[in-house]
Amino acid sequence: MKVPSQPSGAVAEADGPEDRLRRFVTIWSRAIFPVTATSLTRAEFEGHLLPLARTLCDALHARPFDTTPAQRTGAALVAAHCTDPDALGRSLGVVDSYLVLYCGTESDLPTEELRARCARLQHAMAAGYAGALRERTLTEQEAIARSALAARSAAEIALHATESRFRAVFDGAAIGIGIADLDGNVLEVNETLTRMFGGMEGQVRSRNVSEWAHPEDGPHVWKLYEELVRGEREHYRVEKPYYRGDGTVLWTNLTVSLLRDADGNPQYQLALMEDTTERRLLHLRLRYEATHDALTGLPNRTLFFERLEKALAPGENTRFGLCYLDLDGFKVINDSLGHSTGDRLLVEVADRLQSCVTGAGEMVARLGGDEFVALTTGADGRRDVIELADRILAALATPLRIDGRELTVRGSLGVVEGPAGERTPAEVLRSADITMYRAKSAGGNRFEVADPEADARAITRHGLTTALPTALERGEFFIEYQPLVHLDDGSVHGAEALVRWCHPQHGVLGPDQFIPLAEDTGLIVPLGRWVLQEAVRQARFWRTRHSDGGPLRINVNLSPTQLHHPRLVADTVDVLERSGLEPGALCLEVTESALIGADEDLLKPLRQLAEMGVDIALDDFGTGYSNLANLRRLPVSVLKLDRSFTRGMQQHPVDPVDLKIVEGIVSLAHSLELAVTVEGVETGAQARQLRDLGCDTAQGWYYARPGAPDRIHSLLLADAVQ
Repeated sequence: MKVPSQPSGAVAEADGPEDRLRRFVTIWSRAIFPVTATSLTRAEFEGHLLPLARTLCDALHARPFDTTPAQRTGAALVAAHCTDPDALGRSLGVVDSYLVLYCGTESDLPTEELRARCARLQHAMAAGYAGALRERTLTEQEAIARSALAARSAAEIALHATESRFRAVFDGAAIGIGIADLDGNVLEVNETLTRMFGGMEGQVRSRNVSEWAHPEDGPHVWKLYEELVRGEREHYRVEKPYYRGDGTVLWTNLTVSLLRDADGNPQYQLALMEDTTERRLLHLRLRYEATHDALTGLPNRTLFFERLEKALAPGENTRFGLCYLDLDGFKVINDSLGHSTGDRLLVEVADRLQSCVTGAGEMVARLGGDEFVALTTGADGRRDVIELADRILAALATPLRIDGRELTVRGSLGVVEGPAGERTPAEVLRSADITMYRAKSAGGNRFEVADPEADARAITRHGLTTALPTALERGEFFIEYQPLVHLDDGSVHGAEALVRWCHPQHGVLGPDQFIPLAEDTGLIVPLGRWVLQEAVRQARFWRTRHSDGGPLRINVNLSPTQLHHPRLVADTVDVLERSGLEPGALCLEVTESALIGADEDLLKPLRQLAEMGVDIALDDFGTGYSNLANLRRLPVSVLKLDRSFTRGMQQHPVDPVDLKIVEGIVSLAHSLELAVTVEGVETGAQARQLRDLGCDTAQGWYYARPGAPDRIHSLLLADAVQ
């Protein structure tokens, strides 16, 4: 063993004993530190070797000589983890070469004696090192053996505990557990699973998994099973029904897992079953309640839309037919006989409707109130739905007896038919609803078949009705004026104010397209007041700016709703006072039909206006079949003949009967001191004949179409020039 070279004796003798001892330790540390498994630094390691070196030095000089300290030094090297084979050889080489050199200079013993003692100390040190190393090895082996024994004991305890826990879980679990081999043979089941199948363990344990097929199994269920037993998947979860021994159905949430052996090969399959039968029955009951009408037991709107959506799904050669039924006069029954009777009547009607849907693909549902709907599907949808509508009307034709009363039931049906895949359920039901109201408007107790054009008109009507309230706020209305012309000289007598609607989508709409809607919604009152304000303001403007053209009168139409409005007189007076227009320049036109059978309460506001000087014109005279003698009691000053009287005058030769009728009306009106205005004048021949018959004023396209207010003045000036 190579050790560090020996320094010169002169250097050694120059140092003191402690310095030489430390120099010896430094040499020892350099020799064995590289092969020592320690976390100490070199300086810390030298500090650990210093007492060992001092022990060897003391033993070298001891009297009597004893090698026991050297044995302890060898053992201390093992304790200091100097267990590498080179560590002992290097340590003995350092002791042999340097112990006497650095630690023997102060001794009075002969050098030969010191060398002999050093050799014996090396033997003792080696013996101590070997003994300590053997003891350490035995201790480690014993510790390993004890650990192995403890580990095996712990494993056995853990295995026993695991088996105990598994058995406790297996036997006491609230869900069914079963184990089967890869061939599907059931090996073991717990008590819960046995109870789920009726309590007969033999009927479960002796069976094969393949015997538990059920007609409601989806194809994916057994596909998943095959993949699992082949080891292609670790588990799967499905909802699966089973037949019990008594024939009843057990519904479960089934989870099947694959169990592998130590080498990873598939060995068993483990099934966990949760009984969901009661939950499913509850779900079905709640589903039934959610999709069926509580009163009649018929499918409700929710279920009907589900069926309709399926019927409208695209398919080959499939058509659908739908009947939308609304009972006629049902509100009267509710109001007069009570809701209890009304409910019983609805139940009877539902029973009769149910008897009408006997074919495949047919169903009837109650949408709410007295509204029912019947659906049919098939290749010949139109014929089927017409036959179904006939059956429904026939079923309702027989009177019902409720509480001793015989009640007649009538209904209006809207029928929609067509190919599947072209319309949505909402579109179909909207068309049926619109068509049903057409049947009701036609008198009821009948059915109408949906017409796309009629649907479009109804949808447009609804859109206009919805847009009316905001149209007035947005300023979408404007007024055109059509001149009233004196027939004797052709001068402009006045103008009729005609309201128009500039709709953002439909363009300019005439009053016939929205005035009835305004009547229905009540908007006619604010709209009529706005028209009156604008027309009176325009008339005042004409009078102040164009006084050279003579006085102009403005005619404004009043609707029946406005006639009944309590503020008609007050609003008219307010508008006139604010504008500064005299009452004699305003003429309010009222249709003849609005005054048929009018009582004094209705005529009173018109009388008040007439007494103020406002002219009242009876518009469309001749269309309302009013008693001519009644003209004397009406506060009117002008008759406006409907264009139907003058239409025949466009022919050549003119029918003499038409002339006699107009001549008689004009004569009667003049005898009552009423002026006569004629509408619809379109030719010069008409104008001349009407003038010869004594008519006072006229209006029509022959003179001018309705237009902007400045055109009235232009026409007025042209007449003045002529």
